[in-house]
Amino acid sequence: MSAGGRRRLGRTALELPPIGFGAAPVGNLYRPMSDEEAAETIAAALDSGLRYIDTAPYYGFGLSERRVGEAIRGRKDVIVSTKVGRLLLPAGPTTDPRVERHGFLSPMPFTPIFDYSYSGVLRSYEASLQRLGLSRVDILLVHDIGRMTHGNGHGAHLEALTLGGGLRALERLRDEGTVSAIGLGVNEIPICLDLIRRAPLDLILLAGRYTLLEQKALDRLLPLCAAADVSVVIGGPYNSGILAGGSSPSPHYDYAPAPAQMVERAARIERICARHGVETGAAALQFVLAHPAVASVIPGLASIEQVRQTVKRAAAAIPPALWRDLKSEGLLDRDAPVPVEGAVLAEVRA
Repeated sequence: MSAGGRRRLGRTALELPPIGFGAAPVGNLYRPMSDEEAAETIAAALDSGLRYIDTAPYYGFGLSERRVGEAIRGRKDVIVSTKVGRLLLPAGPTTDPRVERHGFLSPMPFTPIFDYSYSGVLRSYEASLQRLGLSRVDILLVHDIGRMTHGNGHGAHLEALTLGGGLRALERLRDEGTVSAIGLGVNEIPICLDLIRRAPLDLILLAGRYTLLEQKALDRLLPLCAAADVSVVIGGPYNSGILAGGSSPSPHYDYAPAPAQMVERAARIERICARHGVETGAAALQFVLAHPAVASVIPGLASIEQVRQTVKRAAAAIPPALWRDLKSEGLLDRDAPVPVEGAVLAEVRA
């Protein structure tokens, strides 16, 4: 794989590699990782051409940003996105890195609070630059806005982002050239449909809603993005691991134990992939890249081995008959674009 085959990001001059690096795992997501292991994993990804890295203050409460910054400082060939919407406050001296907090086993003594206001966005971005040790990042995303995250508090947070000036702060940073692109980083579709009409977004980082397992974004969101020239970056292409391949006794979906219907659906997909000699993870990774609105896919990577596995999956040959069988058995939307045999391989090797 090389850095070639890049796709333009919306109306900006930025071009993303088709496969990037999701940096939540280097924030100690679900398991501790040493600084050395994190540095080696990021270095392996960059050497393999995965030179778009997505991080966030929330990932390990600053740990992911710190590790990403240390790994890329001084390089000019890496595109970085981080996020706003949360501020990190001191958590006190009792923070125990052995205790999971929000899914992270992090030694960083901070706790996240939501703030989507004008001042909150600017404060969050400034703090991220300090943790990263960078003077700017390429892409800035509003993190986890939406009813799925906030429930009854959604209205107040949306008001802070809109009437309270959070979106205006993002536009100011882009207009000043402090960032090159702005957008959303979310796990739900309705908020995307709302905000894409309210703000001049460049991209949406959508996690889990357009995958081999579910294609809910295909009906309205992806066509709207294509019409508005808003690019889509796909996060969570394996739906929290259930599509990663291999039978797990307790598979996860959307960061929680998978419901029975999703386990059964994923098992059917895996059986069809096996029938064609294709690893499920390879099909999941390549499928999302076939949609013309998708600029990149960023699986979360937690080791050098996972980096190597990702490169192998991107290069795997997938026969057209696999996609036909998935559609004929109702496991893939009949209108979903699918890769032409060899097209993804040619793109990542370009």
